[in-house]
Amino acid sequence: MTQFPDDRDAEMRELFFDTSQELLQSLNDDALKLEKSPRDTEVVRSIRRTVHTLKGDAAACGFKELSELAHKLEDALAGDKPSLPALLVEVSFKAVDIFGEMLTAYRQKTPLPNVTEIKRMARNLASGVPATRRKKKAANPKTPRVIWTEYERKSADVAHAEGKSIFHVVAHIDQLCAMPIAALQLLTSALGSIAQILGSRPEAESAAHAKKLELLIATNAAESDVLSKSRIPTVISRVECFALNPAEHATTKAAERPSAPEASPAQDQLTETMESETPETVAALKIAENVLRVDAEKIDTVLNLVGELIVAKSMLQQTMQEFARVHSKDPLRPRFSDAMAFQSRVLNDLQRSVMKIRMVPVEQLFRRFPRIVRDSAKSCEKQVQLVITGQETDLDKGLLDAIAEPLTHIVRNAVSHGIESPRERELAGKESTGTIRLNAYHQANQLIVEVKDDGRGIDAAKLKTKALKAKLISAEEAEHMSTPEALDLIFRPGFSTADEITEISGRGVGLDIVRSVLLRMKGTVEIETQPGQGTTFRLKLPLTLAIIQALMFRIEHRLFAVPLNAVAEIARAWESDLHRVDATEVLQLRNQVLPLVRIGQRRLSEVDSTKEKIFILVLTFGERKLGLIVDSLEGEEELVIKALDDQTIATDLVSSASILGDGRVVLIMNLAAVMERFTKAGTDVRQPGAFSRAQQGSPSAEVRQ
Repeated sequence: MTQFPDDRDAEMRELFFDTSQELLQSLNDDALKLEKSPRDTEVVRSIRRTVHTLKGDAAACGFKELSELAHKLEDALAGDKPSLPALLVEVSFKAVDIFGEMLTAYRQKTPLPNVTEIKRMARNLASGVPATRRKKKAANPKTPRVIWTEYERKSADVAHAEGKSIFHVVAHIDQLCAMPIAALQLLTSALGSIAQILGSRPEAESAAHAKKLELLIATNAAESDVLSKSRIPTVISRVECFALNPAEHATTKAAERPSAPEASPAQDQLTETMESETPETVAALKIAENVLRVDAEKIDTVLNLVGELIVAKSMLQQTMQEFARVHSKDPLRPRFSDAMAFQSRVLNDLQRSVMKIRMVPVEQLFRRFPRIVRDSAKSCEKQVQLVITGQETDLDKGLLDAIAEPLTHIVRNAVSHGIESPRERELAGKESTGTIRLNAYHQANQLIVEVKDDGRGIDAAKLKTKALKAKLISAEEAEHMSTPEALDLIFRPGFSTADEITEISGRGVGLDIVRSVLLRMKGTVEIETQPGQGTTFRLKLPLTLAIIQALMFRIEHRLFAVPLNAVAEIARAWESDLHRVDATEVLQLRNQVLPLVRIGQRRLSEVDSTKEKIFILVLTFGERKLGLIVDSLEGEEELVIKALDDQTIATDLVSSASILGDGRVVLIMNLAAVMERFTKAGTDVRQPGAFSRAQQGSPSAEVRQ
């Protein structure tokens, strides 16, 4: 027996787990909108649609508990709840959390969470219709308008005389059901096991475009059993059951019966919604048909192969150059050149296409933060609004996943310890509602993510005092510590400025994780703060999975490269043109003082300052500039960036490497770390040769085979 059915089930469940995350995020976004506009019926309908989709998908995958809970919530969310807006919002948020926990449990095969509370909330919401309306409906029960034939009515009379109950069943066809005729057959077969089918509407031949099915049945079973048998996942979305008295039918004209079921306003609204939104659903399905989900590892494999093709192109180009030198008049040389040019164009297009597949908008990460800010602010009893910009910025999927945890720490700390309470803000002359701004953009060959708040800022003096009490620094160190160095204290493990421990940590707790993650990714984090005005955390990460144009150069006969777009200019100068300011070499370049750095073991005292002329690469990184002294230039090259792990290289001044066409390895400098180390005040790394003392050798000397 083949295993294909099991394979298909496993594939369907994996697809469900992927799509369900998007559904939960959509549900979360709608819950946030509902909190701002609790009487917006369109948002409520959107929430109900999402829960309905989740219910059907879970049932198709065999996740019975999730499907049943979604069904209860769908019923509870149906109808207008004018008297219960707060409960409606809380049910929506609770549903997001519970559904997420259940999906995790299904995926990891762990026990399901307790759903007692969410069921209780759903029952309270479902019974929230005003009592006066319930009494009115109870006093005037109504049944759907259907003209049963005389034969059908007589059959009902006979069955009733035999002691059977007569029910009018109204089954609404699921909007995703493609074959209503099959739905009628399935419903008839399901009810036929416990009841006698006396009549049906519409007839089988005209059921192709039906939105609901109506059956007249006679049964000894209870109404609950009839409803249970009628609920067919992904085929029947909702069922109504009305008990009929044949005596009443004999005295009442069928045409005088009400035109629509009015068991509750919720049923009317749900029917109207499901019938009116079919075009939207069809449009969504057409869009979904064009979406293909591919595992990220498969894309990585293709990207790696493209990188190897580019290396092969470089090898072929070098071979062609040697061929041209040796056989400059060979008639085949122009044909080889044309073929190489065509191959380069196609390969460049292929490279860009694959890179775009691997890149995703940062919006996928930013979408989770409105809920995080909302929950954190509620826990701290603060009023905070989140402003998001730059969500269209593209970045690698792996990079997006890696910065999720650090960014969450920073945002939560901004709410907990950065933003003041409403009373404090009013006393300080601010709006009672604080603002956190989340922004992302590209700069040079880096991704920049900023978290900025308009809170109280960070007090450097308070940081020193806390660090002294925690015995993290000595009194002498505190006295000579600069403001940037004091701010750097918050990244030490266990350090916090919070006066008391709460569910959400103060600035500092968890920030050691932020720095460790960024260092592992060859990135940096900067802090800008003004007491009383706010704080900005700036995360800077290199785009490690890319193919870039680079400028190659040599330092002490070793080959290095930097992204070409980070090089502002290339300057030439004599050693005698350099000057010393404290421990830093500088060069006056067009009325500006440019700080310089030497990387390697060569010291200024070993240089004949009167005879040697040097190259200086003017590097830009944000608002800062730095001059890198190099021995010689090797030209421009298209490089495939290969990330390096900690076992391969020990210094943070090199972020990655690449292989040239002739097999040589070139190390790509981490400009963020270079700027961080050699522009840091109060350290001796600015001195010539300091890099060798800090790392026991030059960057290239630290590459381990």
